Amino acid sequence: MSGTSAVLEVEGLTTALRNQAQDTILEDVSFTLGAGEVLGIVGESGSGKSMLALTIMGLLPSSIRRTSGAIRLLGTNLAQSTSEAWRERRGRDMAMIFQEPMTSLNPVMRVGTQIEEVLRRRRRLSNAESHRKAIELLERVEIPSPARRLLAYPHELSGGMRQRVMIAIALAADPKLLIADEPTTALDVTIQAQILDLLRSLQRDTGMALMLITHDLGVIAEIADRVMVLYAGRVAETASVATLFDAPAHPYSQALLASIPNLASQRDRLATIDGAVPTVGAMPVGCRFAPRCVDRRDACVVSSPQLRPLSPQHGVACVKWFASVPAAPVAQGSAR
Repeated sequence: MSGTSAVLEVEGLTTALRNQAQDTILEDVSFTLGAGEVLGIVGESGSGKSMLALTIMGLLPSSIRRTSGAIRLLGTNLAQSTSEAWRERRGRDMAMIFQEPMTSLNPVMRVGTQIEEVLRRRRRLSNAESHRKAIELLERVEIPSPARRLLAYPHELSGGMRQRVMIAIALAADPKLLIADEPTTALDVTIQAQILDLLRSLQRDTGMALMLITHDLGVIAEIADRVMVLYAGRVAETASVATLFDAPAHPYSQALLASIPNLASQRDRLATIDGAVPTVGAMPVGCRFAPRCVDRRDACVVSSPQLRPLSPQHGVACVKWFASVPAAPVAQGSAR
């Protein structure tokens, strides 16, 4: 990458069902994320977005395993590390905000206890120091009366406040990488905007790398620098936000953008994508989007297209662009 240091490098990452290696969930996923950069991961439900986050964090369920690939965090390949070494990195060097804070926070522990636990374990602070720092963290995520909120249980807080608590926990040990998995899913539009503004502000202040997972392209347009489009566990397209919105190359990216409501349009019906994301164990041969693609060709159902460059920072996995172009590596980092 150019102009920024790499915090996270994922190369050839593949996961599959533990007893059925041929049934892949993620397949050959590669990208790089730099310090101070926001990478948006988009795709429909079932595209593998959350599975990618859990794989990077080392939190895969027992029924799924990583079969190949490298996950380099600050230069260390976590894929070659022990589970104990991976655990030491979580919270300290990388952290994650989960989709639903009500089920992610412990319902029988006070908010302050949950924040202070991270501070004691990851930053080795005393009880008094961790309490003071927890108040500072709640102030940082703009929760009013922070000292009083530390004594609250999760069910006593609104959805927006619970999400802010999750952000405070994630930031407690000053991670270099923050993964936010659908951080505004259960929130109304006003609170959603506040949470996104907060995340962007905190990211700019700390210089951390932010990987934002969402199905909402409006969120991507507002906060991300680059975008990676996932479909059925494979990378369909990577580009800057401006490039993706102005000149999407993959038919799936084009279909996603076409489905966004347009107030200026006179259409009677919203655009939709026929069909559904294929399930694990029932993936089609060749391009996984081919059964739903309006631009499908004979070659699409024969072999799987590889991610190839349209420009140094724009890659697409679609045969229609490369009938006579030799393969070349795609630059996965930021050009900033």
